[in-house]
Amino acid sequence: MGGRGERTVVVTGGSGFVGGHLVRRLLERGHRVRATVRRTAHAAKVRPLWEMQEAFPGQLGLFEADLLKEGSFDEAFRGCSVVFHVASPFLMPEQIKDGRRDVVDPALLGTRNVLASIERTPEVRTLVFTSTVGAIFGDYADVLRMDGQVLSERYFNTTSTLENNPYHYAKTLAERAAWDAAAAQDRWRMVSVNPGLVLGPSLTPASESGSLFLLDELFKGYFCYGAPTFSFTTADVRDVAEAHIAAAENPTAEGRYIVAAETMTSFHEMSRVIRTRHPHDPRLPRTALPHWPVRILGPVFGLTQDYIRKHLGIRFRVDNSRSIHELGLTYRPVAETLLDHYESRRARRRDRRRGGRPGGRHAGRITRWIADSPAP
Repeated sequence: MGGRGERTVVVTGGSGFVGGHLVRRLLERGHRVRATVRRTAHAAKVRPLWEMQEAFPGQLGLFEADLLKEGSFDEAFRGCSVVFHVASPFLMPEQIKDGRRDVVDPALLGTRNVLASIERTPEVRTLVFTSTVGAIFGDYADVLRMDGQVLSERYFNTTSTLENNPYHYAKTLAERAAWDAAAAQDRWRMVSVNPGLVLGPSLTPASESGSLFLLDELFKGYFCYGAPTFSFTTADVRDVAEAHIAAAENPTAEGRYIVAAETMTSFHEMSRVIRTRHPHDPRLPRTALPHWPVRILGPVFGLTQDYIRKHLGIRFRVDNSRSIHELGLTYRPVAETLLDHYESRRARRRDRRRGGRPGGRHAGRITRWIADSPAP
């Protein structure tokens, strides 16, 4: 972006988990920011952005935009040199009744609408696209077929479908559409940020991002008898925000960047980290479950044997070297991320005692959702 405060940039989905952190970090660096939200009058979700407007007078503008409405982003993009496309639909599996209607169409059409607005905005020179490691692989078993069994940006997800993991399928289609559009012109460049499971403190208590509730089954005690050996690629939301900014500011940044810790983290390891601060919490598991009870009981909780075979006990290394060497990222320790995530969740729940949230009835189904949904 070339210097601080010299240009105006836009963040789609500014009231979301990743979007909120990105907006704040851009403001702290002196940039003029436009943030798009679905409804500016949604006080619970937009209040953190109002507070940023007060803290950074004259630097932040809010615009209403709908991913499914053509031309919806034109006004917000006008005069901006950088577009951070963070907004993306996210649904839990039990909320998806029709994969194409509920997930794929909004993701793909939303990306196409953003791309169309970029084409109508000659000032735009850079698109930073928020994707996911789920656009690189569908099931963990896919990574075992990659060179050295190491997750790398060189691959695209080819196994997810409408029926098998429609969320990963939608994100893959959306990222491919963006790359096709970038290749068809030479005015603007595109960089893709592909984070793992995004964790960390939330700036938006009312955010509905699945990332903020992914570990509820662990924290609520559903695995107090023992943690199944599912592991996850993890990314701190603050590191994800920094990666977006570095991708925009570095003119030589190109292609895709995995943003995730090099080593995966299991449920049991997560519990062990949290117990360093809360050693007497009876809800946190102290042991890891052997595989056989998960294989036997998994179908009762909605886990197919095919899914169990392709995920249970599978770990792989993540090649995050491009994000370190080209974007200059210094990753926070996973323990810091987990503890901040946990404390943020506790504060959020204290503030929202009045109503319930989705999830909690089907721990196994949520476990599958966690493993399959690393994006924000």
